[in-house]
Amino acid sequence: MNDQLEHLRNRRSSLSMTLAEPGPDEAQLRDMMTIAARVPDHGKLAPWRFEVWTPAFRQRVHGELQTMLDSSDLPDVEKLRKGIEKLLHAPTVVAIISTATNHPKIPLWEQHLSAGAACMNMLHAANAHGFEAQWLTAWYVYDTRASAKLGLNNGEQIAAIVHIGSSDVAKQERDRPNLDDILTVREA
Repeated sequence: MNDQLEHLRNRRSSLSMTLAEPGPDEAQLRDMMTIAARVPDHGKLAPWRFEVWTPAFRQRVHGELQTMLDSSDLPDVEKLRKGIEKLLHAPTVVAIISTATNHPKIPLWEQHLSAGAACMNMLHAANAHGFEAQWLTAWYVYDTRASAKLGLNNGEQIAAIVHIGSSDVAKQERDRPNLDDILTVREA
């Protein structure tokens, strides 16, 4: 238990651009997704699904998004191109897709939170298997024309694009919130 507490206290993502081979093998990746699915899920809806984006798929989408940017009038095109480049860095990429739908008892908000929990579990599972990981999104998951290229079903949203691999680059700590600034104790 102490190792788990130490991991949780010091957890930090590695930057996707630093991730290299080796990535997880098929059995490790399946185990990571099995662990990622063990989250609170009111109503047992499983309001998320996983997609493994192979290098060939990522290369195709990368090219299609580049072509889209070439003919677009979007602002900051060069910055948007950098977001596309991140698709190609890590040896393994898993998209976690929220499949939340209207339900008579379980609000969309709870379903989205469950998808977010699956994303976080995916990071923990990757680390537990000895890999580094980063949870990212990018402009193209919010742009309807671009996200259509990813083959999402109607109403689905990408909750995370989790990049997984190995890295020997030291992780830099960042400022974290002071607990006293975000804690309220309510009394009677």
